[in-house]
Amino acid sequence: DMGVPAVVSRDLAVARAPMGASGVHVARIDGADYHFMSMGNPHAVRFVDRHDFDYHGEGKRVENERAVFPNRTNVEFIRVEGRHELTMRVWERGCGETLACGTGACASVAVAMKTGRCELGKVAVHLLGGDLEIEWDGFGHLFMTGPAVTVLRGEWTA
Repeated sequence: DMGVPAVVSRDLAVARAPMGASGVHVARIDGADYHFMSMGNPHAVRFVDRHDFDYHGEGKRVENERAVFPNRTNVEFIRVEGRHELTMRVWERGCGETLACGTGACASVAVAMKTGRCELGKVAVHLLGGDLEIEWDGFGHLFMTGPAVTVLRGEWTA
């Protein structure tokens, strides 16, 4: 249970990102539309045709677009594969690119559904670190299903 997505948050300067017809705030940054969604943390979702561009540089710029995102934001670049399938690349605020982001996958599915790119129900989200399944009825809580795996072990020495 990932909670209920929110379109309004203290993490968005609403005056700089008007509400679109879908009921989602949209910010135009460097000629591209970023849809805002909060899962308790801020997300800026951009739909793309492919991922063969400098999304690292763009993610860093958008993360730090303080006029729109006063507390910075996570940035998701989403390719719609079908009515129940997305491919995602994520730039996390303060970290850079990561292999996966559960709240980002949820925010992206919510935006995709609200903008008519995906249908309600279950959506497969393909990330570099593996696949997640996000389920939403369009109103209540989002549910995420996916593997939990160890990706790193370490030892702290003082």
